[in-house]
Amino acid sequence: MPAANTPSSRLSLGTIGTLSLALLLSACAGTGGPVGNTTSTPAPRPTQICNAQAVQSFVGHNTAASTLETARKKSGSYMVRVLRENQPATMEYNQERLNVITNEAGKIIALRCG
Repeated sequence: MPAANTPSSRLSLGTIGTLSLALLLSACAGTGGPVGNTTSTPAPRPTQICNAQAVQSFVGHNTAASTLETARKKSGSYMVRVLRENQPATMEYNQERLNVITNEAGKIIALRCG
């Protein structure tokens, strides 16, 4: 029987280590599922076009979060943007956005799409 520190015993320990590593790596291998790009693209959401006429009754209201969310839903918009009167803003038109214009006191003075 070889001594504990002989070359043949080290070889056996090395072999055992190699086999253990191979076993661990095989456990991490794929399970035979699809190969390649497996990320799926989510289905596009439907376009939500703004209708400012439907929310004109909100003129004079405060800009509380619940009021803004109710106005957004009622207008059919996807998003809402709050602007102060005469505040600079980007001018790109977004048919899914409801713009809520407020005065200094935070009261809604106009609602427009874009």
